[in-house]
Amino acid sequence: MANKYITMLQLRSILQQKSQGRSNRQIAKFLHLSRETVNRYTQQFQQLDKTIEALLKLNDEELSSLFQKEVPEVKKDWRLDDLQQRIPSLHDELQKPHATRMILWEEYRQKLPDGYGYAQFCEQLSRYIETHKAVMILDHNPAASMMFDFAGDKIPLVDRITGEVTWSLVLVCVYPFSGYTYVEAMLNATQFWLLKALNNATSFFGGVSLSTKTDNMKQIAKKSNRYEPAFEELAQQWSLHFGTTMMATRVRKPRDKASVESHVNVVYNRIYAPLRNRVFHDIDQLNHALWEELDRMNSRNLQRCNYSRYDRFTLHEKPLLVPLPAEPFIPKTKVEAKVQRNCHVTLGQDWHHYSVPYQHIGKTVEIVYDTDHVEIYLNMIRIACHRRNYVRNGHTTLKEHLSPCQRYYARIKGYDREYFMTKAGVVCEHTVNAISKILDQKIFVEQTYNSCLGLLRLGARANARACFMDYSFINFPTCTPFSPTIFTI
Repeated sequence: MANKYITMLQLRSILQQKSQGRSNRQIAKFLHLSRETVNRYTQQFQQLDKTIEALLKLNDEELSSLFQKEVPEVKKDWRLDDLQQRIPSLHDELQKPHATRMILWEEYRQKLPDGYGYAQFCEQLSRYIETHKAVMILDHNPAASMMFDFAGDKIPLVDRITGEVTWSLVLVCVYPFSGYTYVEAMLNATQFWLLKALNNATSFFGGVSLSTKTDNMKQIAKKSNRYEPAFEELAQQWSLHFGTTMMATRVRKPRDKASVESHVNVVYNRIYAPLRNRVFHDIDQLNHALWEELDRMNSRNLQRCNYSRYDRFTLHEKPLLVPLPAEPFIPKTKVEAKVQRNCHVTLGQDWHHYSVPYQHIGKTVEIVYDTDHVEIYLNMIRIACHRRNYVRNGHTTLKEHLSPCQRYYARIKGYDREYFMTKAGVVCEHTVNAISKILDQKIFVEQTYNSCLGLLRLGARANARACFMDYSFINFPTCTPFSPTIFTI
């Protein structure tokens, strides 16, 4: 018992039995202590100028200060002081690739041949590492955050015909306060599949949290930063549509989203394990099985609790969620393009051309499009809007976007027999007969359009007289194909 303290309960028992007149031998036997220990504390009591009753009224701290003196500190080994100064840099070196404790110890002994052996070196290094593994207990507020991440283990899909195996990813979303969880399998980890799964998660939860947190996955974070990370355009659109704040953890700090990290293991145990012997052939079949096990997991009472994740979520979190928007989220893509000389820009994904006002020819504009609409912006001002057309190499043109010359040419290109006959019918019956004869004179009817236009202009200038003119005297000589036709009035 040398240099070891007895408990305060044992010390008070010694004082109490001493006040009852028992000997040191009897006290040692009763308390299972050595006689030397009892003798030492008895001698300390006799040196104090206080009665036993007064000592028993003292609290533990005051009583300990009277009897349990500090043990003189043992002089440290110089090697320990030297190693403790080296340990921080050794710990940093251990984080580098391919560095091992054996290599660090060999380098240490080269610098200090009389230093510690390998066992004591590793012991001191392990003690330092353990002191730097302290963790923080985080208290989460209801409906304050939703965390999501991909599960590391993938689930195989087997083709029914070829037997080819493809691996599907699983997204895990969780509310840290209640632990209420959602999972969904995806064919790949592209933005399209990820945002689709997040949309399904918001529908499953029946609302949106104030913030949404994930790690620095490339589908969400465009540029990682400890304080102000930059997010992808579609991720910002998604968060803005649902009224939540997108957040990213620090780089290589998975404990910033410890709840979803731990629930990935829960998903392994409660969802993956029951499905381990089943074979899935398509993504819908897999998701149906995952959601069946998910319902069982969320409805299962937590260990040593009389409530489940679903109960806690429904009672404390769901009433505080941000309501879902009335319209579904439709992702929009933004690209840049230059307005061509024909007053059109090209959407490269479909290779379709959309018109822009002719005043912006040569300027660089932004095309923002989704599955239904194409919007064109210049300096954040919308200058054109079209319905999306998936016809390759096609053109979507609004007449008001064309220049006067283009409109005139487009009007000419729009001439046909029906157009001229309609215009002639407005003038009079004789004009209709004349236009009809002119249109029939050429194999290529487009060659007669100028003659028809001249006749209609003449009718416009003398509308009153044109109605009574007799066109019977017009002589249209018969001509062979492709020969010039000359007629006189």
